[in-house]
Amino acid sequence: MSRTLSNAAAVALLAVGVIGCGGAGGSDVAGDVCRKADSCGSLSGISAAQCQNVINTSLNSMSSGARTDAQKAYSACLGMTDCAAFNACISGVMGGGTGTGGSAAGTGGSAAGGTGGSAIGTGGSGVGGTGGSGVGGTGGSSAGGTGGSAAGGTGGSGVGGRGGGSGGATGGSGGASGGTTGTGGSATGGTTGTGGSTAAAPELITSAQNSYWQTGQVTKLTSGTADLNVDKTTTYQRWDGFGGCFNEMGWDALSVLPADQTTTAMKLLFDPTAGANFVYGRLPMGASDYAMSWYTLDDGTTPDYNMTNFSIARDQMKLIPFIKAALQVKPDLRLWASPWVVPAWMMDSSMNMKSDAQTLQAHALYMARFVEEYAKQGLTIWAIHPQNEPGYAQVHWTQAELITFMKTYLGPTFAQRNLTAEIWCGTMSKDPDDTNIAKATAMDTDALKYVKGFGVQWNLEAAVTTLAAKGPVMQTEHRCGNYPFQSPYWDQSRYSASMPQNDHLYGEESWQLIRDWIVSGVNSYSAWNMVLDTVGKSLGNWPQNALLTVDRSAKKLIITPAYYAFRHYSQYIAVGATRIGLTGSTDALAFKNPDGSIVVEVYNKGTSSKTMIVGVGSALSQSLYQIAVPAHGWDTLRIPQ
Repeated sequence: MSRTLSNAAAVALLAVGVIGCGGAGGSDVAGDVCRKADSCGSLSGISAAQCQNVINTSLNSMSSGARTDAQKAYSACLGMTDCAAFNACISGVMGGGTGTGGSAAGTGGSAAGGTGGSAIGTGGSGVGGTGGSGVGGTGGSSAGGTGGSAAGGTGGSGVGGRGGGSGGATGGSGGASGGTTGTGGSATGGTTGTGGSTAAAPELITSAQNSYWQTGQVTKLTSGTADLNVDKTTTYQRWDGFGGCFNEMGWDALSVLPADQTTTAMKLLFDPTAGANFVYGRLPMGASDYAMSWYTLDDGTTPDYNMTNFSIARDQMKLIPFIKAALQVKPDLRLWASPWVVPAWMMDSSMNMKSDAQTLQAHALYMARFVEEYAKQGLTIWAIHPQNEPGYAQVHWTQAELITFMKTYLGPTFAQRNLTAEIWCGTMSKDPDDTNIAKATAMDTDALKYVKGFGVQWNLEAAVTTLAAKGPVMQTEHRCGNYPFQSPYWDQSRYSASMPQNDHLYGEESWQLIRDWIVSGVNSYSAWNMVLDTVGKSLGNWPQNALLTVDRSAKKLIITPAYYAFRHYSQYIAVGATRIGLTGSTDALAFKNPDGSIVVEVYNKGTSSKTMIVGVGSALSQSLYQIAVPAHGWDTLRIPQ
């Protein structure tokens, strides 16, 4: 979708006659812009080369139409000889961004910021995304229109919200130069809201081997050049949160602990401030390979098409108590489920899923009954993924059969029974088999009437970009560790057949795996086993890692390094955050939270501590923060709004 340019940029384009031209006005527009900005003294905390890298990263994140518009606008600014006009023009182009649903000039807004509008426009911009704008929310304007402010929406300010910081008086905020003052505010940003205080300082949490979750020191610099450049105007995917999987063996391990340690484990995983703040909980429909034994929810030897013998009695022994313990800490946990196995009577002698209508309809009813019976236990199933790893599963599906099942049987059955549980195409793992299923589903308009998103894991990272064009994508299973085969960030010689190494190296591996999937474009990420004992053997006798482990002999809960790798991300990156641009390292990521705070995740694979300067702002101006990242460790830097 083509974007309209900001008024300043549009005027500039008309002045130099660029609109309507086919080219972008030069092959190195970013370099030309940054060199001119440097000569005009516009750069702060960032070099011309870094500025060029930031702008190119921003351009590459855009759709082709938006990128062409932005390049034309930059070229128009370059035609200005006056530095003040050039700087204003460039700032206007950078404020336009690429977000969904908005335009640079926006309906109801004007360059001067009329009442009720904004210079960027109601409905959003590339910076603010759907529903917001890069400068002000609905009701605000770049010049401080009635009831709004230059940096914040109606009723608040760019610094603090209701009852918040020194810049956020309840009911109003300050108007920008040349505008009016919002009700209840002042020209300098409003008075302190009730219960407010000075703006919070940046926060740094750091982890290294044998020294996890320590408070670090952040130094705000007034000069220097950033090593990492965080560009708030370059936006990527929305973030929906982190989670993990409930399995019988996890609750069995916890059962040997004193009750207070089990409570501690739940807080470590689900508490939003004292824990990892997990918001998703996966559970198996019947047994997974970390059940105490294999079972389904209708294990009779003869076909039971009407689900007469369907029962969740087995789940009530270990699985449901595990889930309910988590809900004591996180009542709004989003529960989703997938089957590893199906009743034997649904398969032929070669373990292929039968394809006759009666069996497929019975399987749809099986899943519907699962949702309904869990609801009777007070447990709302948010989503169903119809098969865990069909390419590897103990039940074999063809591509056509699984897609037919979702669109012809499962979707209509849920609709007929008024079930609100969503259907996702998951969980896909084997390439190319599962890749082909997911991509074919994404191209099937009838399937997409029911399928709301895609669940992928292990080998489907390369498919995320394609799938994300059709719906949200969950990474549904973190790699389990201790592999008897070659795997990223893993030395195969470390494999042990007796027990997994829940060590610091797996923590480093975990940090990098999470990073890779986020960069690929997923919207959420799930751990595999949240809890196991220290032996961690599956029903297939494969010892696997977990975030928390239990020493059964000592009756002791152990927090693993991988847990801290997850928590560094999951506690600080809020649901609804947006990944934003970052240049300078592939071992770092940045997000903007809904409250406006910036979160930067940094990893240091080196053998010595590294002092780094993190610049946060745009390609022209950065606020500079100095931090230290420990050797083979990782930092989380949070900068309040």
